[in-house]
Amino acid sequence: MADPASLSPLSTQPLTALAEEEQMFREATREFSEKEIGPHVDAMDREGVFRHELIEKFFEHGFMGLSIPEAYGGSGGTFFMAALAIEEFSRVDASAGVVIDVQNTLVSNAILRWGTDDQKKQFLPRLAGDTVGAYALSEAGSGSDAFALETRASENGDQYVLNGRKLWITNAKEAGLFIVFATLNRELGYKGITAFLVDRSTPGFTVGRKEDKLGIRASSTCELLLEDCRVPKQNILGQLGKGYKVAIETLNEGRIGIAAQMVGVAQGAFDHALAYAQERKQFGKPISEFQAIQFQLARLATRIEAARLLAYNAARLQDAGKPFLKEGAMAKYFCSEVAERVASEALEIYGGYGFTKDYPAEKYLRDSKIGKIYEGTSFMQLQTIAKSLLGRQ
Repeated sequence: MADPASLSPLSTQPLTALAEEEQMFREATREFSEKEIGPHVDAMDREGVFRHELIEKFFEHGFMGLSIPEAYGGSGGTFFMAALAIEEFSRVDASAGVVIDVQNTLVSNAILRWGTDDQKKQFLPRLAGDTVGAYALSEAGSGSDAFALETRASENGDQYVLNGRKLWITNAKEAGLFIVFATLNRELGYKGITAFLVDRSTPGFTVGRKEDKLGIRASSTCELLLEDCRVPKQNILGQLGKGYKVAIETLNEGRIGIAAQMVGVAQGAFDHALAYAQERKQFGKPISEFQAIQFQLARLATRIEAARLLAYNAARLQDAGKPFLKEGAMAKYFCSEVAERVASEALEIYGGYGFTKDYPAEKYLRDSKIGKIYEGTSFMQLQTIAKSLLGRQ
């Protein structure tokens, strides 16, 4: 057995301990979130619109290009730093968290991994500088059955012509660049899927209506219409017929981002409930002095910490280049469960006030629900975990 004194500081570092650069980044991100996002949360939720000037500030401060190397104009940060930013943004507003989540863990990440040198030079500076990205996989008949796509791509000279309809596309209203998945031949099943980089200005490409949602209302979720949309062959992302690999591997990483978002939602709901419990008086003293409330707060804080450990572990594994499929699925599943539980009990601490829009508790509960649904439902995460345990992945 190794002498404990001989172990390096790195090998004994707690999972949630941050390096100096990470700590400074989290503090700056928290300050930005509270100062710049916080004042607009209620209005954006009520109106169902994300402020354009906020997105401009996200670009200005480097949040939209966190995972993009400096050579392409990005911040050159780690995947873990992106997870930290998603968590801190979501602690204030889950809609803000998902804006930078999709940008960093899905769109930029996919181009970094699968893009050609020319595609990286063409698109990454835009994503780091002024262009919002969106990831267009889902359709009316393909949710958990992700590759049952009806959107078709047919070859025509030096182009592919895309026809179809996409649903539930996050960031679509604001996006200027889309990763669109289409099938070349349905008879080939998932092996017929190809990913295309589609500019918003492409003729035949239209962003349709925005969904009126229960939660993350400021985050745009829209349909896309493709009618003889012509995309040059050089805009194929990855290999022809290998779009399923782009989708699966990117979503595996994206789920860590959702886990971080749900940790942020849980923490935000808890922070408000904790403060309220110390202010609200019943029977002549703050309700935080009653053991029932104390135990409730203790249980919630423990669940949040457990969720954070899972999310941080998955993000650290990704940065280390180690397998994280099971750990990412566990993080996404558990963090979404915790967010819903914490937000619900936080609302109850407010009593009747929590059921009104005068306090933030009800919004956190509404925002938490999506965690069990998008980027792979909880059932799909459980299936992934089970297959991994049984050696069938």
